[in-house]
Amino acid sequence: MNWKKIFKFLRAGRIYFFAFLIIYFVNIFPTYSLQNREQLFQEALERSSIGEFNIALNKWNMYLDIYPDDSAAYSNRGNVRLILGDPKGSIEDQNYSIKIDPNELDPYINRGIANESLGLWIEAKKDYQYVISKDNDNYSALYNLGNVEGSLSNWEEARNLFYKASESNTGFPMARSSMALADYQLGNLDNAEKELRKLIRKYPTFADARAALTALQWAKSKFGEAESNWIAAVELDPRYAQEDWLLDVRRWPPNPSSDLMKFIALQ
Repeated sequence: MNWKKIFKFLRAGRIYFFAFLIIYFVNIFPTYSLQNREQLFQEALERSSIGEFNIALNKWNMYLDIYPDDSAAYSNRGNVRLILGDPKGSIEDQNYSIKIDPNELDPYINRGIANESLGLWIEAKKDYQYVISKDNDNYSALYNLGNVEGSLSNWEEARNLFYKASESNTGFPMARSSMALADYQLGNLDNAEKELRKLIRKYPTFADARAALTALQWAKSKFGEAESNWIAAVELDPRYAQEDWLLDVRRWPPNPSSDLMKFIALQ
């Protein structure tokens, strides 16, 4: 900045000087503000992505105090609040996000997840159905709706939704494993076994499929195969030995969950 030129304006009169200031601030400050906004957003997002959720929450709070018109920020803060054990606060943030930008679909999915955490299946179902009505290949909404239908004991519908989710995203093995587990629950054991074996061939370190195949093989009295798959599964993810986690977090159907617990009880 050439300040000598500024003082020349002063000699010409205050009007020119103030006119210069107006031009200077209009041209410079919006650029600075935009850069600062992007930096604050990225800092909050980074803290969220690396699991520093308390720090992330503080940064989202700071950001939204300054920029309360950002739909994505509200949705991201809502996700952090859910992880920190505040599902009602999460729903509140997703509501704000939807109010600001009702055409963005992610907040509906995020609100559905928060509703699921409270056992509000019908509210969650409405959110996922809305997303699917706008984007019928949205694999997240299809998969989550399958989980809701399973929680409502509608396993045939759940199985169909898991299948659609797996077709919408062929790199989503959990959808196919959930489909196999729904078949297991429905008594279609041969179909379930076929799908689980295909998954293990393609993803040999996929613990969910190995744990499910353990339960199924035990139910079919194939005890040796059940044992070998269980050794691999529990080494990959020991949470599969926890019944509460299996039913409430992973949300397996009751029949395969019961069979796996019976198998574990004999160890």
